[in-house]
Amino acid sequence: MDDALHLEKFNHNLSMDLPVNASAADKVKPQKLDYFLVLDLEGKVEILEFPVVMIDAHSMEFIDSFHRFVRPTAMSEQRIKEYIEGKYGKFGVDRVWHDTAIPFWEVLQEFEDWIGGHKLWKQKQGESLNSSAFVTCGNWDLKTKVPEQCKVSKIKLPSYFMEWINLKDIYLNFYNRRATGMMTMMRELQIPIAGSHHLGMDDAKNITRVVQRMLADGAVIQITARRQPDTSDVKFLFKNRIRHERTGYDEEYLGDEHAS
Repeated sequence: MDDALHLEKFNHNLSMDLPVNASAADKVKPQKLDYFLVLDLEGKVEILEFPVVMIDAHSMEFIDSFHRFVRPTAMSEQRIKEYIEGKYGKFGVDRVWHDTAIPFWEVLQEFEDWIGGHKLWKQKQGESLNSSAFVTCGNWDLKTKVPEQCKVSKIKLPSYFMEWINLKDIYLNFYNRRATGMMTMMRELQIPIAGSHHLGMDDAKNITRVVQRMLADGAVIQITARRQPDTSDVKFLFKNRIRHERTGYDEEYLGDEHAS
């Protein structure tokens, strides 16, 4: 984490990257949660990047961020090298990835220290997040990918991953129009994209911009999905939700569309 290139790329002043207009903040409706944790994973085979942006649900202001590159555990070193060159080489951060990536279980340990430091979670059996929730652009990140990665990493699914907010469902119900992903939302809301699409932290920041805009427009952002205790079943809390156009199933990872 002391790598100069990594710090230059990811330790931006997010309070400057995610500014809040005072007049816009005055329009925010009362929220059921105090904080939103915007999460946008990268990696199709195994998780490669775990970025989180934390904002205040009432003021919309940036609070903190967490970012780690994740090293796969079930892939050969040669496959990892090819995978990372193909994924991050075009962004110029492949060397940084190799220098700083740590196994998923270590990422979660550091993340738990981070959310614990913000008093959002206590390490007790079955403990959920305290007055906060993950915000994802789709269900794939927490419905599918994190549980899959936990199995590969041979760890139990942490209790704080049991519920989340699918921003696509909030967007659909608030604006009464379907958005396939982040890029569609930003285009319709006339928000300019910043950074590199499919670089996790940049996508997390852009999704956060959408959240800020929706709050300013008067949206109430609340839990949309909850995993049932001791099962793999997920209960979707909104009757009107995004479904795969071709299959009718709930929206899942659709290649590049999961964050676009």
